[in-house]
Amino acid sequence: MFIFKLIRRVISFVLLLIIVIPLYVAGSIWYTAKNNMAEKSDVILVMGAAQFDGRPSEILLARLNQAKSIFKDGLAPRIYSVGGGAPGDRTTEAAASKAWLVGNGVKKANILSITKGRDTLSSTKAYVEQMNKAKFSSVVIVTDPYHCYRAIKMAKDLGIKATCSAVKSGPAANSGMKYLARETGAYLAYVTVGRLGIKLSDRG
Repeated sequence: MFIFKLIRRVISFVLLLIIVIPLYVAGSIWYTAKNNMAEKSDVILVMGAAQFDGRPSEILLARLNQAKSIFKDGLAPRIYSVGGGAPGDRTTEAAASKAWLVGNGVKKANILSITKGRDTLSSTKAYVEQMNKAKFSSVVIVTDPYHCYRAIKMAKDLGIKATCSAVKSGPAANSGMKYLARETGAYLAYVTVGRLGIKLSDRG
């Protein structure tokens, strides 16, 4: 009789974890999205998103506008753009971002284009590598609101002090439950199998 009670308790505990942990993560993602507080840092990092033959998509354009705004406010003296290209692309997300920034008043000398990364983790590794080479230790990540929590976590896991400045406009500025659910799953995948070295991608 005791063993059956123990089994039931274990099953109940596991089921509780299955419910509670995702809810906690989703709550943390939501809170960070609504309360991201960017701090003065060494680098402003523009997370990559789709570009079309050098023209930023609406999502990437919103990130670039936000990066330009906080750069003008003096939040950091330089901007890193990150992101590779899809097969067949003639340019990269990072190059398209740099071209837009230069065309909109940011000096080339203040921008580093890192043409690597097709998902959040590989992009984070790419820009952190460049930051380490330059002996920079802090970053403001510019991305979508619900993406902030995971992007910050990955940067911190690689030894970088990170805050986030979420976009204020564009398609992702007021994302709904679908984006929140996707980010919850992506975060949980990263902190479990992702840390074991199993390659994960959040790109299609």
